[in-house]
Order: sequence, then structure tokens, then C-alpha cells
Amino acid sequence: MKVNKIRLKNIISRFKGKKILVVGDLILDHYIFGKVERVSPEAPVPVVWANKENFVCGGAANAALNLVSLGAEVSLCGVLGRDYFAETLFSLIGKSKIKTSLVIKDENRPTTLKTRIMAHHQQVVRVDWESVEPLSLKTNKEILNRVRKNIKDFDAVIIEDYGKGVINPALVEDLVGLCKSEKKIVAVDPKEDHFDYYEGVTVLTPNLKEAQAAANMKVRNNNDLSLLGKVIMEKLKLHALLITLGEEGMMLFFDNQHCLIPTAAIEVFDVTGAGDTVIAAFTLSLSCGASYYEAAIVANFAAGIVVGKLGAAAANKKELIKRIDES
Repeated sequence: MKVNKIRLKNIISRFKGKKILVVGDLILDHYIFGKVERVSPEAPVPVVWANKENFVCGGAANAALNLVSLGAEVSLCGVLGRDYFAETLFSLIGKSKIKTSLVIKDENRPTTLKTRIMAHHQQVVRVDWESVEPLSLKTNKEILNRVRKNIKDFDAVIIEDYGKGVINPALVEDLVGLCKSEKKIVAVDPKEDHFDYYEGVTVLTPNLKEAQAAANMKVRNNNDLSLLGKVIMEKLKLHALLITLGEEGMMLFFDNQHCLIPTAAIEVFDVTGAGDTVIAAFTLSLSCGASYYEAAIVANFAAGIVVGKLGAAAANKKELIKRIDES
């Protein structure tokens, strides 16, 4: 398949002002940087001499940041605790001009925090503070009521499932039903053991590992990959399926056909958050009238930009258009 560069740039030019709702697990990523110069006398572990720390948006909040960077107006819906880390994450989200009126604070749940201790550019250990219990029925109902009151304002909905309890069967069934009744695009960045939740959504964007685990299949070649996509498409009654393949690019399934899209990355420094970039650019493109194939091409270019940056990063419209012109 061929795509017209002028057409792609026209799609990107319409990103500004599109209204996207992101529903999912909100995560605060915490990085501690330092050096290792000795082993602890207390246990056979390295002693990290810390000299810097950084807090950044993770999970659904990172997907929202990617959308904002591309020019969309974004509302975020999820659950935070009532703790110090909630205030830290809420502050970061607010500075990014993301709307937070649909975020719920629940004193019975901790804010999800992932602390990564880094030494000499290597991760020494990760410490997670979180609850993976499903939301209470009361909180589910509150989320749905808030979304229902605002659903007409959105051009598309992205569900970001990191397995921290916000995305649960009861919520997803009602949320997808609501979006369908309002004819809204629903895109899901899935958790591998939750695939059964997502029947009937517009598009699913798993990586290969998640797709294989969900279908209990091992891919050895492109024929296996084609079968894997067909199985997931038929089982979940999807409109489209975009399986990301790392350095091999991505495979798109739609309308009883599939195509391999080679990676657009020039060089790869860090794949952190690339999945958030893919679903953000793909969904935003669909909301601007792109075909599934055009949306996948735009998403592929966007992912190619962010893996060339260190840490969870985002692509902007200027970078995206430049990369398309250079291709």
C-alpha cells in the first residue's frame, strides 16, 4: 500500500483542537539517579550514591501528554489516592494543560508509584507502591456518571490498561457500550490477561508479547503472525488491530486484510512509553478522518521519533511533519 505525504500532513494539520478522553491507570514514575562505587557491608547489594531525582507522568497520564504534544485537547479520567504522590502527579498533569475534572481521589487506594533506581545508566532496582484490586462498584459508577455527562464533548476515547484496577470488566463493558451508543472511536492499549474485556472496541494496540500471551500462541514467522491477528480480530470482533513489533515495525489488521509496516525509527535509544505514543497518534489520526492504514503510518512515524529520545518522551507535530518529509 502507498500513502500520499500531502494527505498525511493534512491529517496532522487537523490534530489541533480534537478532544480526546483518556481513561486508565494513572502512574507516577519516580527516578533516582546515582553512582555505584561499593557493595553494602550489610548484604551483597550495591550501594547507590544518589545525587538526583525526577518525577514524571506515567501510565494513562503519559498517553495524555503524547496527545497534548500532538495538539489535542485532552481530558484524563482515573483514580488517585489522597497522598503526597497524588498531589505530585496532579501537579505534573495540571502543568501540561490536561483537564482533570474527571479524575477521582480515593482515600482507600494508594497512588501508583514506580521508583526506579538508576546507576551509570542502568536500572539497579524498581520499587512499586500500588493496589491492583479492581475499583469498588461505587467508584466504577462515579467514573461512568462523569464520563456519561461529558461523552458528547469528545471525538475519541482511549483506554489505557496497566493492570492497576481501574480498567475492570464492569467498567469497560459499560464504557464501551456508552461510546458505541454515541458513535465514538474507542482505542485500547491492553493488558495481556484482560483481552476478554475489550470485545467490540474500534482498535486494540498490543505489542507482540501481549498478543501472543492473550491468544496462547507462539509466533515464529509472518504466517504465524497473520494467524495470530486473525484469531484476535475474530474473537474480539474488532474493527482494527495494530500489533507493535519493536524494531520490526508493526502489523495492521483491518477489513479482512493485513499489512506489515516497517519501523520508521532512525536510531533507537529508549522504547519507554512508545506504546503510549502509538495509541495517541493512531487514535488522533482516526478522529481526523484518517483510514486505519493512514493512522498506522502516522503512528509509526511518531513512534520512530520517540524511541530516538531518552526516557518517556513525546513527538510533536513539527517533528512528525519533518520526519514524513524526510522519508
